[in-house]
Amino acid sequence: MCSLSRGWRSEVGGWRLEVGGWRLRAGGWRTAAVVGLVAALTLSTLSAAEPRVLRVCADPNNLPFSNAKEEGFENRLVRIIARDLQARVEYTWWAQRRGFVRETVSANACDIVPGVPVGFDRTLVTRPYYRSSYVFVTRRDRHLLLHTLDDAQLKDLRIGVQLVGEDGTNTPPAHALARRHLAGRLVGFTLYGDYARPNPPAQILDAVGRGDVDVALVWGPLAGYFARASHTPLQVTPIGGTPEPQLPMAYDIGVGVARRTPGLRADIDRVLAQRKPEIDRLLARFGVPRVESQGHAD
Repeated sequence: MCSLSRGWRSEVGGWRLEVGGWRLRAGGWRTAAVVGLVAALTLSTLSAAEPRVLRVCADPNNLPFSNAKEEGFENRLVRIIARDLQARVEYTWWAQRRGFVRETVSANACDIVPGVPVGFDRTLVTRPYYRSSYVFVTRRDRHLLLHTLDDAQLKDLRIGVQLVGEDGTNTPPAHALARRHLAGRLVGFTLYGDYARPNPPAQILDAVGRGDVDVALVWGPLAGYFARASHTPLQVTPIGGTPEPQLPMAYDIGVGVARRTPGLRADIDRVLAQRKPEIDRLLARFGVPRVESQGHAD
């Protein structure tokens, strides 16, 4: 992990004004009146000069979600929220690996994480602002036309999957394919990757383009964004079929909010509802594949 990922803070926008230096000469009721007037003016000035602060924790090297240049769609979402809340943004950059929530939100380093699954139990979670799924990524010139994990073609293909670790916490597609006795067809790519390089999780998409694997099973937003940038035309297809309750392939994503700030969740919920068309356009610009939620399209 590079030093950039730990404890680096930056402030975006906003300004600060300090009021001081008043000198008064004792002199009965006039002094008391002036002191009261100065105090009122000082409080009024400070109130106007101190904008609300939106403290955000995000990964500095994880496009399309976020980076230190604030180029990801989660960075853009934060801007929309901050604009409507009339707040300035303060980032704490931290690599989104194991312990991320414990070391950031739970440690009071920030109040929100821009993207967590609905039902996540380490924070409060807002209403979802998109629903996406894991997807098949193939080269278009292969014409594989995969749609479900039970497709007979998979038993003859080299299948790229992202691996989180060796303690049973790998991605749902890796587990689902192992259950289908396809473990011998899997080629693992660490979800964390080489953090010294830009956007380490994207290496699995590069492998598809080079032909190192025939198909990759990747989280939709990552796949949609980098497939657009690939020199080799890639096909992105949401994983379909009958959902498995223990291994869902699609998730509603909201904003994670510290449990100590329930009022902030309510404020962000209002922004997400009011700015849904703008947020939908943002997601479309980043190529985020979206799937239906509870019978309705996002």
